[in-house]
Amino acid sequence: MKTIRIGTRDSKLALWQANLVKSRLEAQGYTCVLVAVKSAGDIDLSTPLNQFGGTGVFTKILDDALFENKVDIAVHSLKDYPTQAPHGIQMAAVLERGSVEDILVYRENPAFLDASKALVATGSIRRKAQWKSRFPEHENPNLRGNVQTRLNKLTQGNWDGAIFAKAGLERIGILPDNHLSLDWMIPAPAQGIVGITCREGEEGVYEGLRAINHEETELRAKVERDFLRAVEGGCSAPVGAFAQIKGDKLLLKAGVFSLDGRQKVILENEVPLQESKSLGISLAEEALYQGAKAIMENIKNESGES
Repeated sequence: MKTIRIGTRDSKLALWQANLVKSRLEAQGYTCVLVAVKSAGDIDLSTPLNQFGGTGVFTKILDDALFENKVDIAVHSLKDYPTQAPHGIQMAAVLERGSVEDILVYRENPAFLDASKALVATGSIRRKAQWKSRFPEHENPNLRGNVQTRLNKLTQGNWDGAIFAKAGLERIGILPDNHLSLDWMIPAPAQGIVGITCREGEEGVYEGLRAINHEETELRAKVERDFLRAVEGGCSAPVGAFAQIKGDKLLLKAGVFSLDGRQKVILENEVPLQESKSLGISLAEEALYQGAKAIMENIKNESGES
């Protein structure tokens, strides 16, 4: 049995995720080694993510490593991975979902939430749009970098707070006490989920990955990412989607927001589990009909996309 080369970004969180995959595969009897790479999004920490053009700013370098046979599998934060893998690559497995919510980390205290003016930093236009929808007078400075860098910038800067995914801070043990859960904010599709890709046609590697796949998480991720794809939103689009399994039913809540948060379409629906695989697409079609199509077209016009 050959050694499986695991491709990963080189941030502390990415390495944590890759080592988790490594341990799961080794428990199945495989021998693994990590191969770390750095993406354009890791190098350029000043440009807002939505200005890089297209999707997959954090993932393309790992796709390339697969195509060039430098690695056998690649580990991703699934929320960052395009909903359509490049031809020749497949999303083979996901691990059980971690914490899904966004959180506000505040620098001194959260009293500014009652103030008309505040500085709440984020590099995500989805988070910014939802924050603006609730706090239209607040400003949202751009915040980029790995989670440790972003926490340091908050501590050293003059911002009142910053928004993070709870899962990332938890996973590397730096979740601060001074945070609040933003349970009203719809998370990114597949937030808190580790996804693993491999080349198509490599059955031995694929079978190994399927052995560590978490089926419930896979279904939830599919429904959420179907919604994102059907409303024609990339990974940096102001689109949120969250699926939950409750007994024998699947509940999906999803939203599409204008960049300034003034316009939004939020829907939810619950269907029996056996009928749930198409829920993401059907809810997206309803959202588009109710105004999401105009919102997405305006965003494309504002960003200069054809």
